Formats: sequence, C-alpha cells, structure tokens
Amino acid sequence: MKVGGSRGSIRPGSSGGSSRTGGAGGVSGVSGVSGASGVSGAGGATEASAPRAIDDVVQIQAIPPEEMTPRVQQAIMSLMAEVDNLRKELDRTHRRLRELEDVADTDALLPVPNRRAFVRELNRMISFAQRYGTPSTLMFIDLNDMKQINDKYGHETGDKALLHVAQLLTENVRSTDVVGRLGGDEFGVILAQADEEVGQMKADTLTKLIAEHPFHTPGGDEIRMSLAYGTYTFRQGDQPDEALDRADKAMYAHKKDLKGDQEPR
Repeated sequence: MKVGGSRGSIRPGSSGGSSRTGGAGGVSGVSGVSGASGVSGAGGATEASAPRAIDDVVQIQAIPPEEMTPRVQQAIMSLMAEVDNLRKELDRTHRRLRELEDVADTDALLPVPNRRAFVRELNRMISFAQRYGTPSTLMFIDLNDMKQINDKYGHETGDKALLHVAQLLTENVRSTDVVGRLGGDEFGVILAQADEEVGQMKADTLTKLIAEHPFHTPGGDEIRMSLAYGTYTFRQGDQPDEALDRADKAMYAHKKDLKGDQEPR
C-alpha cells in the first residue's frame, strides 16, 4: 500500500516498514484516494511500470516532512487498514440485510412473494398506473377442492400441489408480472400494463394451462387442478386493499358459478 501527497508520501519499505519521500506543500490529513501508480522493484522498474489498484494510494496533505516520522507513518497505515476492514464489514452487513429482506418477502412454503411483498408490489404498480395512465390487471386465484386433496393424500401432498400450481404460474407470465401467494390456496397475479381485455385473456390462458397440466402425487395418482379467479383492472386513484377486495369478490362470484347452488369452498 502507498500513501502519497503534496508534502510527501508513505510507501511500504522492503523490510516491512515504511519509507518516506520528500515533497513540498503543507496539509490537512488523509484526504482520499488518488489515481494508480507504481512501485520500484528489484529489477530496476520505474514507478509507472506497475499499475496499482485505485484504492491502494491515499493522499496526505499538510503534514510537514519533519513530522512524518516512522511512528506517524505506521499510525496512518494502521488507520487505513482499519478503514478498509470497516468498509468490508459494512459490505457484508449490507449483503446480509438484503438476504434477510429476501427471506422476509418470500412465502414460507413456496418460492414466490408472500402477501406482504405482493401488496407492496401492487402498490408500486398502482403508483405507476397513476403516474403514466397505464392500467394493469390484478388476478385473484382460489384453487378448487384443495381440502379434498389434503384429506385424501395428506397436507404434504397438498403442499406439493400448491408448488405445482405456483411453478406453472411463474413459468408462464412475463418477467414484469408478479405472482404471489396470498394465503392458503389463494394466489395473486399482477399483469403489468394489461388492460381489462388483455388481463381477461391472460387469466383465461393461465386457467386453461393449469387444467391441462395435472399434478401427479408421490404415489402416482393424477389430479387435475382447477381454479376460480376474478380480475380487476386498476387505474388512477385505486388503493391496494380495494383492488384486492374487488378481485376477490369477482373470484367469489366465479367460484359460485362453477359450484352451481353449492356453497363455494
């Protein structure tokens, strides 16, 4: 590591200590990071022959040469090392925080956003619609007959059925769309920049896709999944809770139509 400045510079000596070179000016401490530079080698290379990392040089200003004693140089080098360690620790902390945020936003069972994260994305998309006047569509999904699957095959198989549906949804929407689990056997899909007509068409396509790709239990049984859904195209002035409530009510009406006179489940 090399410390250089207008009055002088510090660089490690060959024996592990620091050597000092003269300069001409006067100071105000460690001011920052300077450009790349080189060091003299045993083979007689010039200082410019070996590029240095940009964070390998720190400027020292206004320290008179007579005060740049070996002890001062060592103190500065120790300070630089400590700052470097603190910077690395801060980077590790930031990475850990991002990991914790990802865990907090992911559903406990499925590799999709949980309700909290989904509502946040819904709020962001509504704000986008308000700013640019571009509608998007919310699809509220409720899987049919999950209780029968859990009762017959057990909850572990029921969880695998939920994963099957989640994977079909995430693999068949755009990267700008958002799939999340709202709870239980309910899912939400945000179809970005999709008006009412496009949103309805995509919802029909996803429903057909899930029906055409049955779930196979660990025991080899084939279960054809079905769902009820409702859509709501949100625009300027909508709130996330209101959009979810309207899509939920549309889903409930669809489920009631599918079940006929039976109470929706």
